[in-house]
Amino acid sequence: MELPGIRKPDLSTMPQISDRLSFLYLEKCEISRTDSAITATDRNGTVEIPADTLSVLLLGPGTSITHRAIELIGDAGVTLIWTGENGVRYYAAGRALTQSSRYLQKQAMLVSDEKSHMEVVRKMYIMRFPDDDVSGLTLQQLRGREGARIREVYRRESRQWGVPWSGRRYVPDQLGASDTVNQALSIGNNCLYALAHAVISALGCSPGLGFIHVGHALSFVYDIADLYKTEISIPVAFEIASQGTTQVESMTRRRIRDELVRQHLLERMTKDIKTLLDVDDQDEEEIDRPALWNGGGAETPQGVNYGGGDGS
Repeated sequence: MELPGIRKPDLSTMPQISDRLSFLYLEKCEISRTDSAITATDRNGTVEIPADTLSVLLLGPGTSITHRAIELIGDAGVTLIWTGENGVRYYAAGRALTQSSRYLQKQAMLVSDEKSHMEVVRKMYIMRFPDDDVSGLTLQQLRGREGARIREVYRRESRQWGVPWSGRRYVPDQLGASDTVNQALSIGNNCLYALAHAVISALGCSPGLGFIHVGHALSFVYDIADLYKTEISIPVAFEIASQGTTQVESMTRRRIRDELVRQHLLERMTKDIKTLLDVDDQDEEEIDRPALWNGGGAETPQGVNYGGGDGS
């Protein structure tokens, strides 16, 4: 029985992932719900956040959340992530903002065939070199070219912001063991991972079916996030480090969020995933119920007794 005032959201009427806010980070508060809004309560009072405006909700230290809030978050397609200073951990994800499995089927088909898998890998590398022709390079040459590009980006940002750079160094689960710029890099990258996970889940893709990265539950998340690090998390990390702040976590998150909005990254991620998977807008037709596989790519409606007779 539904409780008064609580109605399950209709996925078709909710904002799509590209129209939502990037992410919201909460800590030291109790999270519940009022009708279709998530509420966050601390000693300063209560704030209401419409659930269908969020793509991902990051819960930091000191948060507690009610069953009613989880119910709303799941129905609204919000990716929920518990996090702390030691990095992002993915414990739950909202349902996809689609009732179709077409993205997932296309992703699985591409990743399972050696030739198509390589074609997607090439697309991912080509996106990193929009002004260069790298179509004739081997996979090993592409990796080498990418490694050189990343090293140059680090050197460039180091010069621009006057921050010494001696390499990417971090200790898993020990954020404070790194210098400031490496701390900011870890925090910024985790924000990108969170957003990529939210977009991937919202489209109905699998976070684990990666192309460049493989063998991990978040392989596709890392694939997508890596496309934008040189534009977002790396510059922000050096900027934060140049300010000599002790509030590295909170300042990095705020600057990353500003850049995600400024660069319209939700829209870009959605478009880039469609391009990588070669999904046409016509392939996004919603289906209200599962179909039956009929061979040769054809589908047959379910709910029909194909044995003949009156169906009894």
